[in-house]
Amino acid sequence: MTFKNFKVETDADGIALVTWDISGRSMNVLDVATIEELGAIVDQTTADAAVKGVVITSGKEAFSAGADLSMLEGMGKVFAETRAAKGEEAAQQMLFDESRKLSLTLRKIETSGKPWVAAINGLALGGAFELTLACHYRVAAENPKTRLGLPEIKVGLFPGGGGTQRLARMLQPQDTMQMLLKGEAINLVKAKAMGIVGAVVPSADLISAAKEWIKAGGKPVAPWDEKGFKLPGGPVYSKQGMMMFPAGNAIYRRETFDNYPAARAIMQCVYEGLQLPMDAALRVESRQFAHILQTKEAAAMIRSLFLSMQELNKGARRPQNVPPTKVKKLAVIGAGFMGASVGFVSARGGMDVVLIDRDQASADKGLGHCVAAIDGLIAKGRAKEADKTALMAKITATADFDVIRECDLVIEAVFEDRAVKAEIYKKVQPLLKEGAIIASNTSTLPINSLAEEFADQSKFIGIHFFSPVEKMMLVEIIVGKNTGDVALATALDYVRVIGKTPIVVNDSRGFFANRCVLRFTAEGLEMLLEGVPPAMIENTAKMAGMPVGPLSLSDEIALDLVLKIMKATEADLGSQAVDQAQKKLIVEMVEKQERFGRKNGKGFYEYPPKGKGSKALWKGIAPLLPKPVDPDTLDIEELKQRFLVVQAVEAARTVEDHVIVDPREADVGSILGFGFAPFTGGTLSYIDFMGTKKFVELCHKLEAKYGSRFTPPKLLEEMAAKGETFYGRFPPKKLAAA
Repeated sequence: MTFKNFKVETDADGIALVTWDISGRSMNVLDVATIEELGAIVDQTTADAAVKGVVITSGKEAFSAGADLSMLEGMGKVFAETRAAKGEEAAQQMLFDESRKLSLTLRKIETSGKPWVAAINGLALGGAFELTLACHYRVAAENPKTRLGLPEIKVGLFPGGGGTQRLARMLQPQDTMQMLLKGEAINLVKAKAMGIVGAVVPSADLISAAKEWIKAGGKPVAPWDEKGFKLPGGPVYSKQGMMMFPAGNAIYRRETFDNYPAARAIMQCVYEGLQLPMDAALRVESRQFAHILQTKEAAAMIRSLFLSMQELNKGARRPQNVPPTKVKKLAVIGAGFMGASVGFVSARGGMDVVLIDRDQASADKGLGHCVAAIDGLIAKGRAKEADKTALMAKITATADFDVIRECDLVIEAVFEDRAVKAEIYKKVQPLLKEGAIIASNTSTLPINSLAEEFADQSKFIGIHFFSPVEKMMLVEIIVGKNTGDVALATALDYVRVIGKTPIVVNDSRGFFANRCVLRFTAEGLEMLLEGVPPAMIENTAKMAGMPVGPLSLSDEIALDLVLKIMKATEADLGSQAVDQAQKKLIVEMVEKQERFGRKNGKGFYEYPPKGKGSKALWKGIAPLLPKPVDPDTLDIEELKQRFLVVQAVEAARTVEDHVIVDPREADVGSILGFGFAPFTGGTLSYIDFMGTKKFVELCHKLEAKYGSRFTPPKLLEEMAAKGETFYGRFPPKKLAAA
C-alpha cells in the first residue's frame, strides 16, 4: 500500500521505517489525512507477520510542530451544522468520535504487540510529541535547537491524543503539571534527564540506534500496561499525592482565576485519569477534549493566537505589487534603551546595524546595552560566546550621521518630542540613499504630522516597538496618508526578519495599542479617584485576565512619560481631551513627589534594590486620594468588566475611525501588545463572542453609571441592531503572501 504523507520501507531484519514527509510543506502537520494514513500504517504493520518492529521518523528538518488547528476550527463548524440538522446528542457524539481519532490511533500503536520507536530528528510539539509518547521508546538526534513539549494550553486547548495520561505516568506530578499547564517546551538534555527520551545520538546514527533497540529485544508494551505498574508520584490518594493535588489546585486558581477552561480540564484529566486503567483514562481525556473544543475561549484563542497570528506573520497585509525587499544595513538614531534594543534584535536577525546618537559616549552606551543583552542570554544558556562575537561584529556606534548614506532603513527612536524629532529629520533627509525608508518609533505622535518634515512622504512610516523590545513580540506599523507601498512592504519584510508579529494600522494619536492600553491605565486612575483601594484595583484587573494591574503598568510605562503624553495631547487638542483630575494626580506624583515609576524605583509602587525583595504599593498614596470606599460594598464583577469593556470600546472606535481595518490585527495586537485577556481572543473577539447586542447593553449600563468613556460608537450600535460581528462585517482578506 502506498501513502501520500508517509513512506514505509521494511528492511531485511523486518523493521519497518515509516518516514513522515508531507509534500509541499516545510513542516509536517497532523491533519485529517495524516491521522487516517497513520492509522492504516498501524493496521498494516500490525497484521504483517514479517514486520518485527516499526521506527517512525520525519523526512523534514523537524519531526513536527503538531496538529493543523484549522482542522479543529473546521470540526467546530461541522458540530454546529450537525446540531442544527440532527440535534444536540448527535452533534456531541460526532464531536467526541472525531476528536478522539488521534487518541485511538496512538493507542493502537501502544497496544499493537510490536515495538515502535520514535526517531526524533528535531522539533516535536503537540500532537506530534504525543505520537512519540505512544511509542515504546524514543531516541533523538543531537540538536541544540530540538524542543519537545505540549503547547496546546497557549491556544486554549490541552493535549487530546493521550498526552495528559502518558506524561502523568512517566513523570512526577509536579513535572507533568509544569509541562501541561505552562506549555513550555524542553530541550533534549532535560528530556533525557527526565526519562522522556531514552537516548540522544549523532544525527547520522539516529535510525540505526532506533532499529538496534528493536533488534536488542525492546519490549512492545508500555510500562502502564504491565501488571504491577506503579505511578512515579504514588497513588492520587497517597500522602504524596494529597500534598500535590490540593496545592496544585490552589496554584491553578491563583495563576488563572479560573479564566481558562483548558487549564481546569488538565487538572481534572490528570487527577481522574491516574485513578483509572489507561483505556478508561483516555476516554476521560477525550470527553474533556470534546468539551473544551466547544468553549468560546478555545475558539477565540485558536483563531487569534494561532490562525490569525500565523497569517499576519506570513504577510497577510503586505502589498502584493512590491517585490521582496531586504534590509542589509539599518541605522537606529537614538541609542537609548529603546533604540539600542531595536538595534540588538535587528543584528540578531542578521543585518548590520549602526547606532547613532548626539555624541560618541551616548552611542557607546547603546552598544553597552547590546553587550549586556547578549551576556544575559549567555548566562541563561541561550547563546554562546561565539554568538556574542558574531553579533557584536554586526553593531557599530557612532555620532556621525553620514553613515546613513549606506543604510536601507533608518529608524528614529529619540524622545517623544516633536521638535527633537523634526531636527533629526532635517539631518536625515538629505542623507537618505535612493530607495531607503525612514521610520519613526514614536508611540503616540501622529505619523502624518511627523511626515510633514519630508518632501517625499511616501518613504516615511511608523514602526512602533514595545518595551522591552527583546521580549515583546508585537510591532505596530503605522501608515500615514502618504506612506507608499514600498515603505509598507519594507517595514513588514524587516519585522518578519527580526521574528516579530506585525499589525498594520492607519494613523491616529496613540495609533491602536496605546489608544486602548491608556484607557486601561486611565480606568485604574479613575478607580483610585473614586476611592477604590489600590490593592483591589490591581487584583481585580488581574482577575479580569490582564497580566498586571493598571497602577503597575503605569509605573512600567513611566509616570513622567504618562504626564508628557497628557501635556502633548492637551497642547494639540485642548484641555477637554485630558481628564484634569487624573492629570492633577500625575502632576503631584511626578513633579512634587518625584515618583517616575519603576525607572527611579518610586511610583505607585516602592521598588527595592535589585534582589532585595519584591515591590509593594506605596503607602504614601492614601493622603493624595479621597477617603477609601468600603471594599465590601464594591461589585467585583463590575470592576472586572470596566477594565475589559473600556478597552474593547476603544478598539471598536479604532475600527470606526479606520485605524484598524482588519479585526485580526486588533485581536492579535491587543494580546501581544498589552496583554488584553488572552482567553477572550482579543478586544474585538471579546465583543463578538459576547454578542454585539449584549455588549452594547453592558456599555450603556456602565455609561449611565460612570460616563461617556463607555459610550459605544455608532458603528457598534448599528452592528448590535443588525446582529453583526466584527469578523462578519469586516471579513479578513485572504493571505496575500506566503
